[in-house]
Amino acid sequence: MLVLSRHRDESIMIGDDIVITIVDIRGDKVRLGIQAPQHVPVHRQEVYDAIQRENRKAAEPVNPPAHD
Repeated sequence: MLVLSRHRDESIMIGDDIVITIVDIRGDKVRLGIQAPQHVPVHRQEVYDAIQRENRKAAEPVNPPAHD
């Protein structure tokens, strides 16, 4: 993991087309602004994890009811 120090209004570039900007710092919270192409999904980790869980659940085979 790369760890960088930034101040408010400073940015980090990822590749040529993703910009992460420090928008605000209040106590132990940092607000980030993210500029990325529309085809690049950007989610908070907990939202990404929930999407992945739902995708795995939707991909599970459905067991038809057993016939006696």
